[in-house]
Amino acid sequence: MIQLDSPIADLKGFGPKSAEKFTKLDLHTVGDLLLYFPFRYEDFKSKSIFELMDGEKAVITGTVVTPANVQYYGFKRNRLSFKIKQGEAVIAINFFNQPYLVDKFEVGAEVAIFGKWDRKKSAVTGMKVLAHVEDDMQPVYHVAQGVSQAQLIKAIKVAFDSGALNLLEESLPQVLMDKYRLMGRQEAVRVMHFPKDLAEYKQALRRIKFEELFYFQMNLQVLKAENKSETNGLAISYDEVKIKAKIATLPFPLTKAQERSLSEILADMKSGAHMNRLLQGDVGSGKTVIASLAMYGAYTAGLQSALMVPTEILAEQHYQSLKGLFPELKVVLLTSGMKMADKKVALSKIESGEAQMIVGTHSLIQDAVIYHKLGLVITDEQHRFGVNQRRIFREKGDNPDVLMMTATPIPRTLAITAFGEMDVSIIDQMPAGRKTIITRWVKHEQLDTVLTWIKSELEKDAQVYFISPLIEESESLDLKNAVALHQELTEFFGDSATVALMHGRMKNDEKDQIMQDFKDKKSQILVSTTVIEVGVNVPNATVMVIMDADRFGLSQLHQLRGRVGRGDKQSYCVLVANPKNDTGKKRMQAMCETTDGFVLAEEDLKMRGSGEIFGTRQSGIPEFQVADIVEDYNILEEARRVASQIVSDPNWRENPDWQVLEAHLRNQDEFD
Repeated sequence: MIQLDSPIADLKGFGPKSAEKFTKLDLHTVGDLLLYFPFRYEDFKSKSIFELMDGEKAVITGTVVTPANVQYYGFKRNRLSFKIKQGEAVIAINFFNQPYLVDKFEVGAEVAIFGKWDRKKSAVTGMKVLAHVEDDMQPVYHVAQGVSQAQLIKAIKVAFDSGALNLLEESLPQVLMDKYRLMGRQEAVRVMHFPKDLAEYKQALRRIKFEELFYFQMNLQVLKAENKSETNGLAISYDEVKIKAKIATLPFPLTKAQERSLSEILADMKSGAHMNRLLQGDVGSGKTVIASLAMYGAYTAGLQSALMVPTEILAEQHYQSLKGLFPELKVVLLTSGMKMADKKVALSKIESGEAQMIVGTHSLIQDAVIYHKLGLVITDEQHRFGVNQRRIFREKGDNPDVLMMTATPIPRTLAITAFGEMDVSIIDQMPAGRKTIITRWVKHEQLDTVLTWIKSELEKDAQVYFISPLIEESESLDLKNAVALHQELTEFFGDSATVALMHGRMKNDEKDQIMQDFKDKKSQILVSTTVIEVGVNVPNATVMVIMDADRFGLSQLHQLRGRVGRGDKQSYCVLVANPKNDTGKKRMQAMCETTDGFVLAEEDLKMRGSGEIFGTRQSGIPEFQVADIVEDYNILEEARRVASQIVSDPNWRENPDWQVLEAHLRNQDEFD
């Protein structure tokens, strides 16, 4: 009998070997499959061009009426073009950088092309050639190597056929479902995977979005209420004289914004109330040194502090910088990649209290870690760490103070809603003497000139990042683009530079090694599909080239730009893009006009609409499977209002209307 927690291997037609592949997508059980939703749908029903809106993606069928030819331009760029006839209309078809498709289009052949309609030019930019046309909406899921769309859809269908859907319990109170006219959970999950039509899908999406945002807000409001009722927060009596003396030894003066943020944090630590603060600052604004001084404050009060970061390479980086700032203290590193013997030594130092500052990844909250006297917890890029993980940390110490850091400038209105349970400190000023990164926007046709200029920069001992964007349509296409770019650059630069490649399919330790080699100047150029980890510091890297920059949101572009300009040399960011619309052009112009992340965040909010405002996995904004904190701001606000109203009643858990909440509340970990 299949249960929600049954392993995928128990499904008919799936054994341990095929189920193993699904773990790459973090899918382990039948329940995981049910709740793994598509990120978009392709409507494979062929449309007449007269039904299409400008810019709409659709399937268009017709007869090929002119021979297909390929034109080459720029640096290994090309366009395949021909015309088709649909009824009496003649449509120009263009495929970019896919010359190998030329044989598929013979004059007189009937073709079905999935692409983007340009009404003004009466043209379609092709994305895919379809062998046959379906009549329905096809789900498109994020996949990984070894797991195809077809395999994933098959597994989900088998899970449905096994009756697993009927085991899903309703997670929303009936009162709220009636009030907002929401679809039931089982029905919504079915429709999310296999909608009959767009109207049905929109209803399911509304239900799932509300559920995600409502539980996110419930967690925040419960946490806020717990914090308010807690008078047993730590009163950390730090030594003010020692902190001032330490600040005087820093190789640079603190900015006014840094001083203000530090005094807000220290005031929280000294008070008996539990600190729950978000430290927000632009890339390079000096958040880390403020966090380090707060850790030093805890040390002067005889307490340990822990700094938790998302990746091992960042943990190593913070570990080295803390050792540099506090040579007199015992700083300990703890990550899952460490050798067992080293790990045992670290654990023993943490437990005995010999370790005064601890830096690590998720390893810091594992059962084996016993703190001697934990007073302060700092999490960097806190969207990676869920509410439940924060609770574990609180239980590890005597309710330690919590400080969270994010490098994403978040407009204040959004920060208040997204981080409703936190106080916010903002470092909105850059350290003196830091050179402004010069940003230029060029068209693809000008890439040759850029490469020639890069050659001269490499001769001055510079290092260069090249970012090839993630294209959601296909993971294999991302890789193909990055591999092609890597080959082109290797050919262009020859013996004058070593070009490294980093992409999402690599294992973490492999990526860390490539990044380490780049830091050690073993490679001069790094091509990457994955957005380079926030906070990774390579002072010698002075040039950032972002290919197809119009595919990124402003905040993402700004994050990427922040990977350079980390040393004392002049740094540059080159945006290579031929934007198709005004929004894309405005983004490029905004990037060239300002390096202020807060200005760009507000600008991004004005231009929003596609849900890419904060980019994937790069912001301090919590992530959700289907909800978008900017696009769905109205739902988020309503969810906050309702959650706040429920939790304001101290006896809400006894109210029969809210019984269903308790069971689902602890299962939510909405930041991960």
